[in-house]
Order: sequence, then structure tokens, then C-alpha cells
Amino acid sequence: MIKRALAIRHLMDLLKVPGPSGGEAAVAALVIAKLIKCGCKKSWLRHDDAHKKIGDGYEVGNLIVKLPGTTRGPRRLFSGHMDTVPLCRGTIPVRRGNRIVPRTRTALGGDNRTAVSCLVTIVETLLHEKLPHPPLTFLFTVGEEVGLRGARQVKSSDLGKPAMGFNYDGGDPAAIIIGATGADRWQAEVRGISSHAGVHPEDGVSAVLITSKAISEIAAKGFFGDVRKGKKTGTSNVGPMQGGEATNQVTDLMVLRGECRSHDAAFLDRITEAYRRSFEAAAASVKNTAGESGSVKFNIARDYHSFEMKSDSPVVRRTQDAVKKLGLEPRLVIANGGLDANWLNRKGIPTVTLGAGQHNAHTLREYADIREYLLGCELGLSLASAI
Repeated sequence: MIKRALAIRHLMDLLKVPGPSGGEAAVAALVIAKLIKCGCKKSWLRHDDAHKKIGDGYEVGNLIVKLPGTTRGPRRLFSGHMDTVPLCRGTIPVRRGNRIVPRTRTALGGDNRTAVSCLVTIVETLLHEKLPHPPLTFLFTVGEEVGLRGARQVKSSDLGKPAMGFNYDGGDPAAIIIGATGADRWQAEVRGISSHAGVHPEDGVSAVLITSKAISEIAAKGFFGDVRKGKKTGTSNVGPMQGGEATNQVTDLMVLRGECRSHDAAFLDRITEAYRRSFEAAAASVKNTAGESGSVKFNIARDYHSFEMKSDSPVVRRTQDAVKKLGLEPRLVIANGGLDANWLNRKGIPTVTLGAGQHNAHTLREYADIREYLLGCELGLSLASAI
């Protein structure tokens, strides 16, 4: 039913447009232009105020497109995020056989432009073919790659209070993601005492030493990286670290950011708490000759909550039926990464996540599988138009 060449052209066009987290304005503008060209009325399209709530210089909010229904029925939601990771900067997509790959040493941005172009293709086909459909909402989010920030701020009322949702952010169209991990983000501000590193190092308290002791302790207790305690599992990581201004100064400030994840909310609390306690203990243990010690300010924020849907829920059953109609065997999957669906489910919109051909995301080996992308478009069209 979809026009394959046009669907692929949408994907190639959208892959070329830069759109880092917070800088999605150009992507949104191209999506709007394509949707208006295929028959959407301007009154159907709007940005919400998520960018104002997020701050940090975000250019635009989430793009929300609401198609009036041609038949009666509960509203359905389709979503995908517009932003890509920094590794996609400067990407030039080229087609090689059944794949689209980056021409040079960059990531591709198939995560998640496959979703964005898939949603555009669904809308275009519905309107061109005049297919019957209930009221539909298409949500193009911002800031997904840095903590699901757009999905966190979107209001269910702005979406028309959909009865169910279909989020695109995966590869295999037969894989139906019905659950995902939860995550904390944390920041540690480690303070020591400055002194001359060559003349009076004993007067100083090194923030670097505190930091290294804390991380070593976390690893020794089994809370760094792949975390397994009995049947409980999770992950953790230390990301950016900044500190120090000169080699002859005992470093008095280190700022670190990191994350902890788990499908079990209580175990997630335990992992994050292990980080906090280790930093506080390390700060108290490093002292100068005057007996003065360092200190730490440890801030924690719940990025998103874990969820797991029941396999017999209406949205899961509907998706399984649609996958089977494509001649595929549906698989129910639990994801270890965060998804916009985490927040959509939290807001009361039962939402599964589907694939449209993205693979090896966030790497130089990223590619988009054209066959899977087109199947993802067909799957979405079936879910949007089915009565």
C-alpha cells in the first residue's frame, strides 16, 4: 500500500538534517513541510511548550499532529523522537544494497530518523489513499537521547488522550517492546582543599583522590558496570568528569555525572545509594595534616520509571495481530534502554515500541535496513487504519 520509493526518499531526506538533542528545529521544519505537502492542514500541527519547561536553550517543543478521524473510535497515538546523538554530526547517508549507511566515520542517525520518516509515510499514505481511520495523533518528540526530556514534559491532554500508543524506536518490526528499564541520573560535586602541589601538598585535600577512591569502592562492591546481586540486575556508569586547573595545584573540585539503571525500582534505589555512600565515605576519609577532609554534594534525579505491560493487554494483542498479518512471527521484548514509552505509559497511555530498521545505534557501524524500514511503515499503516 505504501509507495516504497517515496518512503525511502523521506528517510534519506531526514537522515541528512542535523538534529542534536535540543537542536531539532530543522528536523521539525522538514517534517511539517512534508506533512503539509501530503495534505495535512496547518491547523492539525502544533508545537507544545516542552522546550520552555526543559530550558537549556532547546529550540522547539514536541511536534504534535492530530488527524481527525474518518470513522468513530478511540484515538491512537504514534510517536518517534527527532533528535540524534552527537556521533551523527556531519553524517552523509548513502544506499548500499538493502542498507543505508554513513559515507564517512560518523553514526547514521537511523536512531531515530527511521521512526520520523515512518510516521510521515503513514500519514501520507492514509491521506493519499483515503483510508478509513479513527482519530490519530502523531508525536515527534525532542530530547529523547538525553533522558526522554520531551516525552517527560508532554501532556496527555495535548495528545487528545489516546487510548493506546505505538512508539517507534527499534529495528526488527516483529519485536514488540512491552517493557523497559528505569534510570537515575546523578551528579557528584566533590570538593577538596587547594594547596601548592610542590611546596605544601600535605595542606591539600585532593578531589581527584576522593573521586578515585569512591569509584574503586563502588567497583569493589560490585555496583559498577554490569550489576548482579542474586536475582537482581542493573547497570551503572560514570560519564563526564571535569576538574583541575593546573598540575602544581592540589585539585579542589571535581564534577562527575553518571547513571544507574534497573527494571526493579527498589534495586535501582540500592545501586544509586551505593554510589552516594561511597562518595560520602571517600570524602570523609581523605584528610590533610590539619585533619580537614573533603566533602561531596550528591544530587539524584529519577530520569524515568521502569514499566512492563501485560502480554494480553489490548495494545499488545492488536500489535501481535498486525505483525502476523505481515507474515512475521511477533516476539515480546523487554528493553534495557529507556524509551519515550516509559513516560507515555507513566502518563496513562498504554504504549508498545516497534522497529523500523535501525541497527547498531550510537556507533560508527550504524545502518538502516531498508526491508525492515518498509515493513515498519506497513505495520504502522495497518495499526493506524485498522478498525
